[in-house]
Amino acid sequence: MVVKGKVVDGMTRCIHYHSELDIIAVKFACCGQYYPCYFCHQEAENHPVIRWSVRHLHEKAVFCGVCRHEMTLKEYLQGTGACPSCRAKFNPGCRKHWQYYFDRSLLSCIRTEV
Repeated sequence: MVVKGKVVDGMTRCIHYHSELDIIAVKFACCGQYYPCYFCHQEAENHPVIRWSVRHLHEKAVFCGVCRHEMTLKEYLQGTGACPSCRAKFNPGCRKHWQYYFDRSLLSCIRTEV
């Protein structure tokens, strides 16, 4: 899996987010490319971000940098805050930035299903 952007290690950390828990990359709906964060996408691409919507709930679009497992949006958003494959913990602060990647229809659907 190719993760684009200003990646600083093999676990998808980037110059913007590089704590021990910053180990996911998100595939962007607009270009189909994986980036460690919104800022990496904005710096590399020349198009506006298109956020994932509820109709893409079962799309594989989140990548664990530890074990290389691709998660569906539902699997990631409804998950435990850890990779379902290797159990590596994700940065809980990423929830504060979900609006950069996922539109309201998807987030509303996830919140009502939880």
